[in-house]
Amino acid sequence: MTSIKRVAILGGVRIPFCRNNTAYADVGNFGMAVKTLGALVEQYGLHGLELGEVAFGAVIKHASEWNLAREAALSSGLAPTTPGITTARACGTSLDNAIIIGSKIATGLIDAGIAGGADTTSDVPIVYSRALQQRLLNVNRQKTPLDKLKAAVRGFAFGELKPSFPGVAEPRTGMSMGDHTELMARQWKIAREDQDKLALASHLKAAAAYDRGFFKDLVVPFRGLERDGFLRPDSTLEKLATLKPAFDKTTGQGTLTAGNSTGLSDGASAVLMSSEDWAAGHGLKPRAFLTHSNVAAVDFVHGEGLLMAPTIAVSRMLDAAGLTLQDFDFYEIHEAFAAQVLCTLRAWEDADYCKSRLGRDSALGSIDPAKLNVNGSSLALGHPFAATGTRIVATLAKLLEERGSGRGLISICTAGGMGVTAIVERP
Repeated sequence: MTSIKRVAILGGVRIPFCRNNTAYADVGNFGMAVKTLGALVEQYGLHGLELGEVAFGAVIKHASEWNLAREAALSSGLAPTTPGITTARACGTSLDNAIIIGSKIATGLIDAGIAGGADTTSDVPIVYSRALQQRLLNVNRQKTPLDKLKAAVRGFAFGELKPSFPGVAEPRTGMSMGDHTELMARQWKIAREDQDKLALASHLKAAAAYDRGFFKDLVVPFRGLERDGFLRPDSTLEKLATLKPAFDKTTGQGTLTAGNSTGLSDGASAVLMSSEDWAAGHGLKPRAFLTHSNVAAVDFVHGEGLLMAPTIAVSRMLDAAGLTLQDFDFYEIHEAFAAQVLCTLRAWEDADYCKSRLGRDSALGSIDPAKLNVNGSSLALGHPFAATGTRIVATLAKLLEERGSGRGLISICTAGGMGVTAIVERP
């Protein structure tokens, strides 16, 4: 039987995340992926090396990007014999990829690999009507120019030319993620002021991390950017309080705003992972180790909170690891919305929820707020969907390296009512 190997996180890089339709408007997923993978190859001396796998993902992508990972790997400086697999699980995509690479390393299938993701909301696929698609396919099937012309014009209506843009609504409910989170905020009685306080803290912590040089080896300049385009170190609670609700604009009960919700983002990130033997053989030292993970889903169609699945995944993961919620030095909870983070924390503190939904005898309890997202998170840095997971993995691994030892928890909510979680440790 194959012995389980420890999965080392050697480090990661990303390009600065920015608002859509700004610095990366004409770059696209492929360009951002190549820049990021190339920077990782350069930083860790991987040029010409064959790795076991590059697992890279994107949520919003064109049909031509069906294997973004492989194409980006071919342009990254790695050996062209390095395989690539392209994945998507909404906001959990690149953490999923870290789990995929980690699982293959742990079981000896590969010795080293790269996990990551890129996403752009500036270069979205625009789809035309099914009627027009079928018309064009029919035109292509015709043999003669005259037959092609007849197929092109027969029964044509100008309405066929109306484009369809990617939607942000859940297909099962027709509601946006923000709409669903408003319902969660009401259920868990999350106040607008508390959401704004969490958002402000994210900006201030991220700005302080940049100022002390924490991101120097994690963020590579690109297209004139050296810092994330969302960062607002001069923000105040007073400024945040002036913003109007972004989703519930009619009932007077809306609490989610542009200030306490993540904006549409462009960016990419990646991490290098390996066995300890491979790392030693290439003169690299692990920053930390990926030790546990879990994925869960909720029945949001029938009333559960869309973004509450991480509460379940974390509970199961803690049981598998033999840990309590308080056994961590850092908590990296993805800030899709400030309200989502606060709902998650409140649910873990609620004995009834933990008993009825998590099957526990008592509440998981509270965490030390001083250990939460200590260098800021998605509200301040941005959230390119498929890039957030490995941004967090690289950040947490470096935090643990700086500390010398410790344990960190990662929790990411996703569209479709799912959650992806992991534990990263440094002995």
